[in-house]
Amino acid sequence: MRRLMVVLMSVTAIAVSAQGSREPDWATLEEETLRHFQTLVRMDTTDPPGGERPAAEYLKQVLDRAGIPSQMFALEAHRPNLVARLKGNGKKRPLLIMGHTDTVNVDPAKWKFPPFSATRSDGHIYGRGTVDDKDNVVAALMSMLTLKRLNVPLDRDVIFLAESGEEGSTRVGIQFMVNQHFAEIDAEFCFAEGGGMVREGGQVKYATVQTLEKIPRAIELTARGPAGHGSIPLRTNAVAHLAAAVAKVAAWEPPISLNETSAGYFKRLATISSPQAGERYRNVLDPDPKVSGPAAEYLLEREPRLAALLRHSISPNIIQAGYRVNVIPSEAKATLDVRLLPHESDPAKFLEEIRKVVNDPAVDVSWAPRDVRPGNPAASLDNDAFAVIEAAVTKHYRATNIPTMSTGATDMAYLRAKGMQCYGVGPATDVEDGPLGFGSHSDQERIREEELQRFVRFHYDLVAGVARAR
Repeated sequence: MRRLMVVLMSVTAIAVSAQGSREPDWATLEEETLRHFQTLVRMDTTDPPGGERPAAEYLKQVLDRAGIPSQMFALEAHRPNLVARLKGNGKKRPLLIMGHTDTVNVDPAKWKFPPFSATRSDGHIYGRGTVDDKDNVVAALMSMLTLKRLNVPLDRDVIFLAESGEEGSTRVGIQFMVNQHFAEIDAEFCFAEGGGMVREGGQVKYATVQTLEKIPRAIELTARGPAGHGSIPLRTNAVAHLAAAVAKVAAWEPPISLNETSAGYFKRLATISSPQAGERYRNVLDPDPKVSGPAAEYLLEREPRLAALLRHSISPNIIQAGYRVNVIPSEAKATLDVRLLPHESDPAKFLEEIRKVVNDPAVDVSWAPRDVRPGNPAASLDNDAFAVIEAAVTKHYRATNIPTMSTGATDMAYLRAKGMQCYGVGPATDVEDGPLGFGSHSDQERIREEELQRFVRFHYDLVAGVARAR
C-alpha cells in the first residue's frame, strides 16, 4: 500500500509540475539529440587502448556553452572523467546521472557500415557504442541542458558523470572517482546503464530496471605437458587435456540459486506472459529439481539471457595454444568469463568447485586478472526514485516495470558498495536484435532512432521527477 501511494504521488507530482512550468520542446530537441549522439558515436573511444578525451572535451564544450559548470578528473591525461553539476536548493541529497564514454573494440571487416560512422539506415543508427553506452551519455547530457534552459527549480543537485574505463579499465574511471574524488559525485540516488525496455514484434512488452548485478571474475585453465614432434602423438598433449577440461566446465551446471530480485523478476514476468511461458517462469522457482531443471534447460536453449539469471555462469571465451602445426606445445591456456551470483559470491569455494569439475592434475585452475566489481546490495524498491521510475515507465511505455539483476557488470556496483541507491535504465531494444547480431558488443551494434528519442524524453522525466523542487 505504501508503494502504491508513493507511485500515485509521483504521477501526480509529474502532472502538477508539467502544468506549473514550461515543458521541453521535444520536436526541436530531437535534432540536437541526434547531432550530439552521432558526433559521439563517430569518436573512436575503444577500450583498450582507451582514449576518451575527445568525447569528454566535446561534452565540456557543449556544457560550457549552456552555462553549466563542469570539471575533468584524470588519472591518465588521455582518459579523463567529466563531472558537471546543476545546483539545487539543498533540501535533498544530490542525484547522480552517469554514462561511460568508452566502448569495446571492433573488427571493422565484420561491419556492414563502418563502426564509427553513426550511419542512419532503415530507422536505425549503426555504430559502436550506440546501445553501450553513448545512449546514456547523450540522454544525461540532454537532461542537464534541458533543466538548465528551462531554469527548473531543484530540491537537489543534479550531477552528470561521463566516465572513462568502464569496459575494462575501471581504475581510470569509477575506481579513481570513488577512491579519490567521491565528494564530487556523492549522491543519494543514481541512474546509469543496465536496464531497458524489452520490445518484441515492434511493441514494448515490459521494462527492466537493474537494481542488482552479478559479479564478474575470470578463470584461467593452464594445461602443461612435454613438447614433442607432431608426428608422434602423446597422451600428455597439453591441447588435448585443455580441450577436455574446457568441455567439462562448459557442460557443468551449478545449482539454481535465486535471490529476492531474481525470484521477483520471474514472478512478475510470469504474470505478463503467455500461459505456457508463464508456467515455465513459475517452474524455475520450484525447489524441486525435477520441476525447475527442465524449465531451466528450456531457457538455456531458447532464452539464454534469462537462464543466466538462475545460477553462476561460465563461458569459455579465449583459447591460446601452439605456434606451428608439427609441434606439440608444452602449454595451452583457456580463459573463462565467470559471473558469480552476488548472494553466493565466495570466490575460493567456487574455484575449488571448478577444480573438482576439471579433475585433471595436468590442468591448473586459477583466477585470472580482470576488473572485479565489489559485492553490492540490491537497490530499494521503496523510495521516491523508484516510484518516479514506475510512473515514467507507465507514461512513456505503458508497460509493466520489472526490477532485475543484471548478468553483465556495471560501475554502479562501486556506488552501491558506498551506500548509493542505483538504478539501471536504458532504451527499448528488440529481443530479435541479439540473436541477429545487432546488440551491444556485436558486429552490427545499433539503436532504433525513435527509441533513442523516446529514451531521452523518459530520462528527462526521471531526472526532473526526482530532483525538481516540490
